[in-house]
Amino acid sequence: MQKKSISLPPLPSIAALIAAAALAACGGGGGAGSSPADQPAAPPPAPPSAPASSPTVDPVLEPPPVSVPVDLPTGSPAATPPLPPALQLPAGVDVSQPGAPVKVATASSSAIEGAYRADLAIDGDLGTRWSSAQDDAAWIQFDFGAKTQLGYLKLSWQDAYGKEFALQGSDDGQTWYLIRYVTNGQGGTQEFFNLNANVRYVRLQGVARATQYGYSLLEVAFKSPGSDNTLPVLSTTALAFPANGSALAPPAAAQAPLETVQFTLPDGTLVTRFGMVGRSRHGRERGEDWNEIGFGVNDTVDANGNPQDKGPGAYLNFVANYFKNRTWGVEFIDNSRVAGVTKPTIVVNQYYQQAQKGGGQSFFRRFDEPTVTGYGWMSPGDLLDDSTYSQGQQDIAACGVVPKPPQTALATPGAGYMGVKYANDGCSVVLDNVPGYNALSANANGVMVPNGTNVASRALKVGDAIEFTGSFFSTRAAMDAVGDSGAVRYYTNEVTYVVGTGLRPWYGVQPRLLNAPLPDETLQGGTGSVSYDYADNSTFMFQQPNSQIGMQNMQRFVEGRRWVHTNMWTGDHNETGNDRNVDAVGLQGAHFNQSSCFACHIGNGRSLAPSTINQRLDTMAVRTATTDANGKQVPHPIYGVTVQMNARSLASGTAQDWGTSVRVAGFDVKTVTLNDGSTVELSKPRVAFDGPTPSVFSLRSAQPMIGMGLLEAVPDADILARVRSSPDADGVKGTANYAYDPETGAVRLGRYGWKASKVSLRHQASAAALLDMSVTSPPYPNRDCLSGKCTPSKVEKGLTEDELTLVTRYLSLLAVPAQRSLASGFPKGVSPLAALDVNPTQVAAGAQIFQDNRCTACHVASMKTGGTSEFAELRNQLIKPYTDLLLHDMGPDLADNFVEGQASGSMWRTSALWGIGYTERIPGSTGKVGYLHDGRARTLTEAIMWHGGEATTSRQRFEALSAADRAALIAFLKSL
Repeated sequence: MQKKSISLPPLPSIAALIAAAALAACGGGGGAGSSPADQPAAPPPAPPSAPASSPTVDPVLEPPPVSVPVDLPTGSPAATPPLPPALQLPAGVDVSQPGAPVKVATASSSAIEGAYRADLAIDGDLGTRWSSAQDDAAWIQFDFGAKTQLGYLKLSWQDAYGKEFALQGSDDGQTWYLIRYVTNGQGGTQEFFNLNANVRYVRLQGVARATQYGYSLLEVAFKSPGSDNTLPVLSTTALAFPANGSALAPPAAAQAPLETVQFTLPDGTLVTRFGMVGRSRHGRERGEDWNEIGFGVNDTVDANGNPQDKGPGAYLNFVANYFKNRTWGVEFIDNSRVAGVTKPTIVVNQYYQQAQKGGGQSFFRRFDEPTVTGYGWMSPGDLLDDSTYSQGQQDIAACGVVPKPPQTALATPGAGYMGVKYANDGCSVVLDNVPGYNALSANANGVMVPNGTNVASRALKVGDAIEFTGSFFSTRAAMDAVGDSGAVRYYTNEVTYVVGTGLRPWYGVQPRLLNAPLPDETLQGGTGSVSYDYADNSTFMFQQPNSQIGMQNMQRFVEGRRWVHTNMWTGDHNETGNDRNVDAVGLQGAHFNQSSCFACHIGNGRSLAPSTINQRLDTMAVRTATTDANGKQVPHPIYGVTVQMNARSLASGTAQDWGTSVRVAGFDVKTVTLNDGSTVELSKPRVAFDGPTPSVFSLRSAQPMIGMGLLEAVPDADILARVRSSPDADGVKGTANYAYDPETGAVRLGRYGWKASKVSLRHQASAAALLDMSVTSPPYPNRDCLSGKCTPSKVEKGLTEDELTLVTRYLSLLAVPAQRSLASGFPKGVSPLAALDVNPTQVAAGAQIFQDNRCTACHVASMKTGGTSEFAELRNQLIKPYTDLLLHDMGPDLADNFVEGQASGSMWRTSALWGIGYTERIPGSTGKVGYLHDGRARTLTEAIMWHGGEATTSRQRFEALSAADRAALIAFLKSL
């Protein structure tokens, strides 16, 4: 969805919060939106007003980070071909000594400004310059008089520099070949290393000026190839893979979980624990004010009644310094299943990292008031010591820090507080009823409104759905006491607790998006799936923790998230307002692809797709190899295992261009015709290397990070049970891949990566850190590993064991969105959010077609995790990843020639489809992403039509579908 601006409803005032409820965490709705249980039509007594000097109770609104579009080429659609081998350096060039200056014989250019001639750029004087006419296509050309070996070029720009330009080489001054292409020129001094050129002419061909003036170069200087400017030839070693899985290591033994998230006391009392993190706003506050017909402003439609989008809410984004003192734990102690209990109670204890004000909890949505929209609750819980709330109005944090309880025991197992069993202190809350509320009936507009009668409060019962939200009410003094100068007040997650069961993902139903537990069939990521998003925060849907995450695991999660969002050279976070991660400063090597995980996994999703000629593909990975004399695949002698497209000086941090970019050279396009006569255009990117073109290479998009811990928790035996020794009637087989654990050498089942060549999340994370960011870690302790074999006993500064563990645990706990296959109960006149505007009947029909076409032969709909994960949240979960984690031969159209273990060039691991419906929403305005291993498919239909090999029969069934059935199948995929 295209975002134009961010427009959020105003923050509720202190008076509005007081009028809502004494215990309300985050304010009520309009009107009588938060009456006590015993008198549903009357407002509760107001606590004393806050003194004028008291700080506001509302959080500072921290809008979500703005996605920055990536610079893409804007030039001609006709790509200049790369330098052919005849114009590259010959083999055996001596580069043992530093490069020497190379003199330019003559310089010429297109039209100039005044007397600023081309030769003034090669006169050795920084006080003179060449200046072009005001023409984006202006050029300057250098003639060496004869074919000359070049290794280095330095451009010294005046203020008027080239934003986008090409460096080209030629032997005759007529036919030009590409040496480099620059899309984000920054001016100043610009250096180009490893030119790998043996040419007579070099030309700087302008494409786009950075200013209104012509291009202006003070000086241009060349050097011959040398040790200071040319990449060395590497001694590479073949990557080792086991021949088969005959020596497969046994599964890991069961272990105690890091944290117990739910257990039952001997008398049947259910204890549920979960973590919270600070949030900016509420879960139903989208970027537009919304009210039902006749009850206020509705910005979700324009004056003509058409849907309008003013931007997202600010609920799923992460507040500044979210990893620092901004998580806490919540504990529900529920006696509804204790024998003999007829009036159940739920004791709620919270465990903060700093002292808090009293209150801050809400339990039921105020669904019976049409003025309640983005927020608003009824709160029948009883704060055990109301004076803590009163003291809070005086800016006193009366609720002290309570140490987190033992894993499977209570902090106060005896009498509790003031006779309330299991309550920790006066800041605990007891919930013992469903509040009374106004009965509803439809008005003339069809809006459900109070009809003058009330429904009396009643006792809780097993199965009741409670919407719980807490809050972070601290003080400046309390935050200062823990050494934190940041904000003191936050909202938090809005969760649904089912009495007698525990937490469940939720969606909004009528009236007014009242919360209801999502049915099991929608829970793609098990009971930890992400609830439906009513804040229009699609770009953050792949960044959410497991919704049953433990109170301590939440802190682990946010600390790991910090590392994933950290620049491994500067230590800076990619979202503003966050403290620098000083432990990450300088971890990155000189040559790398990107500086943070998030730079390739856009929004924790896919890489940017190849979309424009000359586009650099540095958000993707390019694996490289060559074939030795014995026909064996070994890493490439220049690039090693993978191309590192970016570089910097380790001394100064200045960006450098070492000629290792891989670019889009063009697109091979073909049109296929479906059985009903409709056509589909299929486009495949062709790539070009700035340097030598490897004989073996594989272009690969980053894959979504979600659900990886759940996939790791699936037992080996369950995956191997789907391996077929021979193809079935449709030609589907399925092959397991195996790899060596990089630390133990044990043979293990491959699960991750496009070829299933990584055996664990630890393996995947550490390999990505090295290959994509040039950051070492315990499994890959030095950068020699980039050539295929790590040097024993050589340890270079990189991620420590603790830091790698944080990253791995973060990845483990990233949740999967629930399937959007149910119609949400959007209020009368309110435009449904596009991501939730679904047709359940069409989605259900598409699911059946998906099965009938036997897409599920590879994209297995469901599987179950085992009981040995270190995370209790991931154990024994029924999940719907739509993958079998096996390799399948996908035919020649999807093949490259890169081999990894059992995976030939045409074999790919079945991609998980969960979350695929968010693919185009996750990157926001950053850019376009695509489908399949190289991002070639622009739509799901294209992705299906590229399927061949073992998927041929299923693809043919898709081709034969009617237009309506194809639309239903695509609607099903988009619901995932």
